[in-house]
This record gives sequence, structure tokens and C-alpha cells, in this order.
Amino acid sequence: MLTAGDRTRGRQALGRPGTTAPGESDEPAEVIALADLDAEADAAEATTRQRAREIAQRLAVPTPRRERAARRAVGKLASLPYQGSADELDLDRTLEKLAGKPFPEDEDVVVRERIRQRRSVVLVVDVSGSLKGERVRTAAAAVGALAGELAHDQLAVVDFWSDAAVLARLGEPVEPLQILDTLLRVPAQGLTNVSFALEVAGRQLAGVPPRDAGVLLLSDAVHNAGPDPRPVAARLPRLDVLLDVSGEVDRDLGRNLAQAGRGLIRPIRGHRDVAAALSAVFSD
Repeated sequence: MLTAGDRTRGRQALGRPGTTAPGESDEPAEVIALADLDAEADAAEATTRQRAREIAQRLAVPTPRRERAARRAVGKLASLPYQGSADELDLDRTLEKLAGKPFPEDEDVVVRERIRQRRSVVLVVDVSGSLKGERVRTAAAAVGALAGELAHDQLAVVDFWSDAAVLARLGEPVEPLQILDTLLRVPAQGLTNVSFALEVAGRQLAGVPPRDAGVLLLSDAVHNAGPDPRPVAARLPRLDVLLDVSGEVDRDLGRNLAQAGRGLIRPIRGHRDVAAALSAVFSD
């Protein structure tokens, strides 16, 4: 159960929305307990909600496992029986297995392949202002597509405004429709504290090997509360940015965050752009 009270330090004055200068406010940020979210808060209209649920449900279907060679592009090098693809032949181990076998089989050939480690990704969703219309569908697509892509890995979900809430922690089962419904319960908020949200995401990845960890930020990057988020981005193992360009947007800060986090930035105009953007991120 989440508890409130995880507060940032250093209060600062409100900056101009849409600028790349650090935004400031006189409100401390905190992690909000899910039980504190108002179930009657401003939510999307019924038709938009239903459409969003359909998108999340459709995209949450686990993706078929890719070809072994594609999935084994990075990671530790291991000796394995040959199964149709290989990075290189393990000659010494193969000769050992073939010794004294007049009729060797494919499994007697030992190859060296790189085994990708289990990925751990934190999706950070900007719900500042309000989550309505196409923004709801975009959030639904991101949650659903990641749940499908990472069905065999670990996914955490954090939403944020001036504060933040952890909707799913790493290692917990991810139910896309439940997460979407919780997102829609968040009351409309005006300020955007990107720095605090990235700090919360970083805590979720504590103990995860950096090569297997990453944060995915879905936001317009209009940061107007809290300290400069770029130093926090630089401390993350990797940060990729899905930049919501459907309304007001800070493209410069979005690029800065991705560069600091050694990741990619992809513009998102609507929910149909999400799948291609995620494909680019996970194939990089």
C-alpha cells in the first residue's frame, strides 16, 4: 500500500509554462496513495472511456516471441545446443559432445548465443491538466502496448502531475484496464513536476542492472513545478520520451531529457503513433 509523505525538498516559484527553464512552485511534491484518488473526479466522457478500454485491451495481448536471433542481440554470452540459429560455434564443447558418436544430431552441436536479460521498464504518464479525449486514448495505447510487449518482463506504471502515484510496481501483475481506470480517477491538475516523477521512477528501478532497466516518459514536457528534471534524467539507466505534441509542448526540454537519459524521443500526436514509437524504442 502506498503512503503519502515522500516529499521533495526545495520549494521554488512557478515558472512560465512551456519554457525549458526549471519550473517552480511553492508546493512540495509527494507520492499519493491510490485510495486518496477521488473516484468522482473529472473523468473522460463515457464513450471516450469505452474506446480507451478497447484500445488498451487490444494492445495488451502479449506479442509473439521474436526470432531467437533477434531476441538474443544483447546480454550474456552462453553455450547452448544448436536450435536453428546461432551467433557462433562453440568448437571445444561441440568436439567434446561429438567424441565417440558416429551419428551426431543437431543437439550435439553447441553454439554461443547472447541471452537478453529480463527487462524492467517504468512507464511514467503525465496526467497534469486533464486526461480527456485523445490523451486518454494515447495513455491507453501506451499502457496496453507495453503490457503486451513486456508480458515476459517487468513493468511498473507511475502517473504524475505536481505529485505522483505508483499504479503498479515492478514484479506486480499489470492489469491494463485496471490501470487505465485508475488513471481516469486522477482529478484534473494544473502543474507538471517532471523531476519528481522521474525520481519516483528511478526508485522503482533500484537494484535492477542498468543494462536491463529503463524509463519511458509520456508527456508534453511542459515542466512548470519543481527543480530542473535534466539532472534526474541523467541519473536514470535510460530515459526514452514519447512527446505528446497534440497541444502545448516543450520540444526542447523533451529532447534534452532524452539526450540526458541516453534514449530516444518520438513525437506522439495520437494513440495511433504509440505502437511505432515503442517499436523504435525497443529496437534501438
